[in-house]
Amino acid sequence: MWLLYAAGSAFFAGVTSILAKCGIKKTDSTVATAVRTIVVLIFAWGMVFLAGSQDQIPGISSKTLLFLILSGLATGASWLCYFKALQIGDVNKVVPVDKSSTVLTIILALIFFHEGLRPGKAAAILVITAGIYLMIQKKDTGEAIEKNGIGWFWYACGSAVFASLTSILGKIGINGVESNLGTAIRTTVVLVMAWVMVFVTGKGKEIKNISRKEGMFICCSGLATGASWLCYYHALQLGPASVVAPVDKLSVLVTVAFSYFVFGEKLNKKEALGLFLLTAGTVAMVFLL
Repeated sequence: MWLLYAAGSAFFAGVTSILAKCGIKKTDSTVATAVRTIVVLIFAWGMVFLAGSQDQIPGISSKTLLFLILSGLATGASWLCYFKALQIGDVNKVVPVDKSSTVLTIILALIFFHEGLRPGKAAAILVITAGIYLMIQKKDTGEAIEKNGIGWFWYACGSAVFASLTSILGKIGINGVESNLGTAIRTTVVLVMAWVMVFVTGKGKEIKNISRKEGMFICCSGLATGASWLCYYHALQLGPASVVAPVDKLSVLVTVAFSYFVFGEKLNKKEALGLFLLTAGTVAMVFLL
């Protein structure tokens, strides 16, 4: 069952990237992140009350609450970096860099959760790493840097680091708490962090400048994110983090497909090979469980 949840997380995460890219063409990425977090928060707490999980709130331990808060802070940082990278870079470049969090998540899971590392799993990790490397290679380095600069790369790297920390902290935090409730608590932390960033950077006045069209895409990306999160943390609660994380990162398949039809972004042969290796390594991780 956890595998189905992980696959659902991957699909909705892939759709999120496309919807978010459409919603931040003119809207500041920090403002967009704060607005879409409201949608995610409503979605998350709605699921809590539908599942009747709110009764568990008084029983949450201080340790669990601490790790949920830390996970929320890591998520907020990852989101801010990710959507800034999407705003200034190509989707087909940003997403694979962000998905490099898979490798770091696997390593951290092996260290903290002692999930084990057999030779086959180690080989799969190397294949995933090679696939990510091939996908982030520029078709024309000079042209890409001249057009977009390299700022998107560092934002995408920051997103990957914080995303890996999110997975590990979230895995610890949802032990002993229903996953919907854990997701809602984390989202509350992200909401506070996102809006603090908006007003600290003096971007609050830009909220009224969001167009109706981009506002719609931002809200839809929030709904997709909420669905992805709920699936992801159900999967983490039921399955091993070292396998759940790679399956979730298959969202790159969805993103690549939609970016081709929506933005006309195509893969060259090297990038296509990288996508194949990333997919093959992830599938191998599942069968080597």
